[in-house]
Amino acid sequence: MRNTFGNHISVTIFGESHGEAVGCVIDGICAGTEYDEEFLLAQLDKRKPKGTISTARKESDIPHILSGVYHGKFTGTPVTIVFENSNQHSADYEKTAGIARPSHADYV
Repeated sequence: MRNTFGNHISVTIFGESHGEAVGCVIDGICAGTEYDEEFLLAQLDKRKPKGTISTARKESDIPHILSGVYHGKFTGTPVTIVFENSNQHSADYEKTAGIARPSHADYV
């Protein structure tokens, strides 16, 4: 299975929920395009657990931009963003390691 999507703008995702971090590399954003941190944070807020059927894990979802943004603008080079998993518990997955889980890639 590939982890890169798109042609003119491509997104490559990496990491797993039980690892140290997850992240992405976004390639193809034109140099000089403004980076809107408030928009990104608002979108990340939408994925936080809500209700009684969501995960009990809490993650900060703070994006660490390693490359591709300088002084609030995209530079034209690939943008690398990393999110540290501060609340991962790999042992939690041992019981379900061989079971396909709905809403996970292993289910399909």
